Amino acid sequence: MKIKIKKLREDAKVPVYASEYSAGADLYSTEALVIAPGETAAVKTGLALEIPEGYVGLVCARSGLATKKGLAPANKVGVIDSDYRGEITVALYNQSKETQTLDAGERAAQLLITPYLKAEFEESDELSETARGQGGFGSTGRK
Repeated sequence: MKIKIKKLREDAKVPVYASEYSAGADLYSTEALVIAPGETAAVKTGLALEIPEGYVGLVCARSGLATKKGLAPANKVGVIDSDYRGEITVALYNQSKETQTLDAGERAAQLLITPYLKAEFEESDELSETARGQGGFGSTGRK
């Protein structure tokens, strides 16, 4: 599959897969940022994408950045719809207790391109029964 990419800045980096079997391609920051504890910064990538209809771009945390610096997407997983043509921006949240920096050209997040199914929602007075039923958070845990 090919995804068309438009560089909005000359110094923008095209996403790169770190290894042959990487599911996510790295997204790079175009500017240096300082992010205080508990703050969110808009990380510009300098890129716009043309994602095919029936696919979505998911912006996910880089495990190294999240564990070493406490920096991860504020919305946990960003969604890029196939009709969006604006700049890809990552809302990066500092969940650590220290001020963190992100250098220009540093990997900020990873992008996954995946198909999705569009559901048709049908209102109903009854739902089918299951063993779990209405059991909520932690209800399937084993003791």
